Amino acid sequence: MKIAYVTAGTAGMYCGSCMNANTLAAAMIAAGHDVALTPTYLTMRIDEEPVARDRIFFGALNVYLQQKLPLFRHTPWLVDRLLDRPLLLRWLGKWSGRADTADVGALTLSMLKGESGRQAKELEKLVRWLARDYRPDVVHLSFAFFLGFARRIKEALDVPIVCSVQGEEIMLDEIPQPFRREIVAEMRRRAADADLFVAPCAAYGDFMRRLLALPPEAMRVAHLGIAADDYAARPLPDAPAQPAGPITIGYLARICPEKGLHQLVEAFRLLAAEHGPDNLRLRIAGYLGPRDRPYVAGLRRQLDDQGLTPRVDWVGEVDRRAKVAFLHSLDLFSVPTVYREPKGIFLLEAQAAGVPVVEPRHGAFPELLAKTGGGLLVEPGDPAALAAGLGSLIDDPRRRLELARRGRAGVLEHFTARAAAERTLALYRSLLDRPSRKRRPAAEAAPTGV
Repeated sequence: MKIAYVTAGTAGMYCGSCMNANTLAAAMIAAGHDVALTPTYLTMRIDEEPVARDRIFFGALNVYLQQKLPLFRHTPWLVDRLLDRPLLLRWLGKWSGRADTADVGALTLSMLKGESGRQAKELEKLVRWLARDYRPDVVHLSFAFFLGFARRIKEALDVPIVCSVQGEEIMLDEIPQPFRREIVAEMRRRAADADLFVAPCAAYGDFMRRLLALPPEAMRVAHLGIAADDYAARPLPDAPAQPAGPITIGYLARICPEKGLHQLVEAFRLLAAEHGPDNLRLRIAGYLGPRDRPYVAGLRRQLDDQGLTPRVDWVGEVDRRAKVAFLHSLDLFSVPTVYREPKGIFLLEAQAAGVPVVEPRHGAFPELLAKTGGGLLVEPGDPAALAAGLGSLIDDPRRRLELARRGRAGVLEHFTARAAAERTLALYRSLLDRPSRKRRPAAEAAPTGV
């Protein structure tokens, strides 16, 4: 099977969606399929062996210039390619995340309008490459914000279009009105251009199905998976025992208010008051963008005022090897997201490493823990409940070991990259095997005059 998987790059930071796309594509390639992992906007930054194509479509600089200046909607494609150079886009990625939210809203709406949007020229480049050069059996769009691509791809290739939903809610929350309302309306209009929608958990699938006004049969669930071998390489102890030093609680995610680090810091304060600060340690790792530096400065002041600064390690951003080592240094793990996290990749990584998790009872977390049994669920948005959940495990090494064993076994059974690839490939086959499907040769459908 030939699969074109169109994703979004983030250049400057490790992105869960990018890493999931690479992991899934690599697993499908290992299963014998031809996968063109196709980045858009910026380069991809991941912590595994990359499998993405070198060419970037909808390069960020071209997209921005075409949004702002009519001249660039008509420049020769050769000129555009100069602005799509990966080195330039990697440099540009250092400044990502600083755009005005109204500008982001206007640009997102234009992209959703596809062939009638300001980036129509960029869409034609993608369509021509797919139709003339790659000729896939199926096209997978990684976000609902890419629905503006589907109509032209369908016209040119006549192949099934699959669209993932995985994080649109939190992005929409940052976009002001009237753009948010118009974006949702355009997504609803464009939803009919996709053959199937795929969510990483049932809770998020239900939310997006209602948002896009889809019938139940249009949304399927395919839980994500991870490359787990290096996480699971460290043997778990044969018998429960308290560590020689303090109990170490860890956080590994982008450092921002949405991920709930402030709730974990408050829970840590409560735990330190109950168990004694010398008996605990908090380790924090993850990407910190310019926008969120004042947020972290406030947390540091809070910890300093509480006398807890010596008990907290700010590890910073970690690559793959450092991430595995970081997780292996922990006794407990929590990323208490404020929003309904749809993916939960960090949850799978921690459990594969043999670390019990404590998470809020929303988003993907209940579904994942129902299958793995590797942690506890607590009331969302409640630092005291989070502290109680963590505290129930601090003095109970037997239960910690039981959860560690269950969590690792559950991830290795249900949430490996291979399992995720099998789930996704089954969805592709269900579309390709429909009796009504009649595919035209892609070469006949290639756009003319470009």
